[in-house]
Amino acid sequence: MTDTEHCPVSDLSTDYDIFDPDYVHDPVPAWSEIREACPIAHTDRWGGSWLPTRYDDVQALAKMVPELSSANPGPIVVNIPEEFRRPEREGYNGAAPISADPPEQTWTRKALLPHFTPKAIAPQHEYTQKLCHELIDGFIDNGGCDAAVDYAQQIPPRVIAHKLGVDGSRVDEFIEWVRGVLELGLTDPATRLKYGDTIHDFFKAEVQDRRADPRDDLITALCNTEVDGQLLPDPVIVGMCNLQLVAGIDTTWSSIGSALWHFAGHEDDRRRMAGADDDLWGTAVEELLRAYSPVTMARTVMEPVEISGASLQPGDKVLMNFPGANHDPEVFEDPDTVILDRQRNRHIAFGAGIHRCAGSNLARMEMEVALRTWFERIPEFTLSAPDEVTWAGGQVRGPRILPVTFGV
Repeated sequence: MTDTEHCPVSDLSTDYDIFDPDYVHDPVPAWSEIREACPIAHTDRWGGSWLPTRYDDVQALAKMVPELSSANPGPIVVNIPEEFRRPEREGYNGAAPISADPPEQTWTRKALLPHFTPKAIAPQHEYTQKLCHELIDGFIDNGGCDAAVDYAQQIPPRVIAHKLGVDGSRVDEFIEWVRGVLELGLTDPATRLKYGDTIHDFFKAEVQDRRADPRDDLITALCNTEVDGQLLPDPVIVGMCNLQLVAGIDTTWSSIGSALWHFAGHEDDRRRMAGADDDLWGTAVEELLRAYSPVTMARTVMEPVEISGASLQPGDKVLMNFPGANHDPEVFEDPDTVILDRQRNRHIAFGAGIHRCAGSNLARMEMEVALRTWFERIPEFTLSAPDEVTWAGGQVRGPRILPVTFGV
């Protein structure tokens, strides 16, 4: 960590900081300023990176393969120093297919997609609904709760654990591991490595267990998956399981938490959703995904790229600013306002191109079930202490502390 990374931001066009408290709290003004000035900003902080803010640029960059790589060194903006790498893990990719380039990306995605079709995730719907009711049962009589800690953060870890077939009672550990990798560890390689090792070793043991004792779960299904007539190697399955835990938990709980934060602070929208029909729920979930898109991936430039006045050179990092793209006024009318019945909504909250989120069907289902169940039980709620709300930022943004009071 350099002294620059502790200094105040001087010029967003040349010195943005995605970990700056103001940016984490509300990045929308920064995107607007950069979009008008650049529209692709650069910074030397955290090893240096580029930040596009226009929808068309982000779409174009997301589809640049092989000019931009997801595998070298991976989809995070802060590089992991060489001393923190694990060369002994031959064949292990910790987040394929999102952290892979073709051809590895192609066959790993093909192996994963059948398990996340609407039909494949249908069994999770009833489980998620039951879970949400059980969570609400635990705090509804208290008159309030922390909607992030007590609800949003509890749902995706349990749903993923249920689908993978691992012990759901370890949910608090899973949350700690994921935050250690994607939140605390993003700027602390030692912490990221510690929790990355923990997740790797956990799933290595689970995969070995399924080889010996198959069950009706995703890990067993992956163990039985063939590519070109060959079973998936154990290190590949471990990496895919790691992806489910890390990418499938933090992103979705951030989306659920952001939606609850919005409704707690916007009375008209909250009361409108309390009596919403299926059509409004359908557009509202998409609009909330657009307005509060949680994920910003990263790519590494492999070949020179010229785009919108920016000259990207090999070795440069590029942030796939999907959240910023979803606030581009050239594409979305009144983009900084949540319009629950927005009809034209070509958002890219789940990414674009070959790395578009494979688990989008599951994430949408979890988000809609979580919100609909909440409104069924708690139609009126407000922020009880707005100043105590905290947000995680960087590459996955969402509320981490969200105190609310039930009633008006």
